Amino acid sequence: MPINAVVWGENVHERTNKIVQGIYPDGMHATIAAALNTDRAIKATTATLQEKDHGLSEARLARTDVLLWWGHAAHAEVRDDIVERVATRVWEGMGLIVLHSGHYSKIFKKLMGSPCSLQWREAGERERVWVINPNHPIAAGLGDRIELDQSEMYGEPFSVPEPLETVFLSWYQGGEVFRSGLTWRRGAGSIFYFSPGHETYPIYHDAAVQQVLRNAVKWAANPAPAWSSITRAHNVPTPEAPEKIKQRGPRLHKDGDEGLR
Repeated sequence: MPINAVVWGENVHERTNKIVQGIYPDGMHATIAAALNTDRAIKATTATLQEKDHGLSEARLARTDVLLWWGHAAHAEVRDDIVERVATRVWEGMGLIVLHSGHYSKIFKKLMGSPCSLQWREAGERERVWVINPNHPIAAGLGDRIELDQSEMYGEPFSVPEPLETVFLSWYQGGEVFRSGLTWRRGAGSIFYFSPGHETYPIYHDAAVQQVLRNAVKWAANPAPAWSSITRAHNVPTPEAPEKIKQRGPRLHKDGDEGLR
């Protein structure tokens, strides 16, 4: 079975900015999904902010192996209950790939537990994305670097928790550097952040960037069944303890009580 990927885009710039419309006439989400679908191991569809439930119903998320997220101008418009819904699925094992300015999205901040702030500059400068973890699956087939003729500078410090792995490190023409490809795990879900992708430059048309995204989807997909119990605090009755014990001292809950903890 192919990996079921959903590419979520807020779809704001594509509808309001002529430059972005010229680069991505069908939306960045559509361009990314089309690139993913060149790999038979992936089946990618799209969802946008404007759809009912932002295109992320409980039923759809239950079928989603990997969710890719691009947001910028409308972070505040994403409903909090949808953020909780996505976070639960990540804890259960759904992969999440956060792109470019999605670092400031509600879902990324929630899962990181930090401000996720950085420095930035929009000057159309050259970006060199160095592959510093060449044996990582996300870096497969890339060589030692990716060259982007025009990009938005993202600079350190990047206020995120220490990552599980650093795959890419970017250098910009103005002199800054940035940890541009990072991984984490939250519950059973794998998370990858990839910074290149400013909307006024054709970055998602770049063959190497598209390869990164295909690799990342395969890396983030978790074939194991959803870890549905991760969000519940299960009460283990005293008689069911692995070793025989006697109840001692006062307690607030009866055996089997599944009250909030």
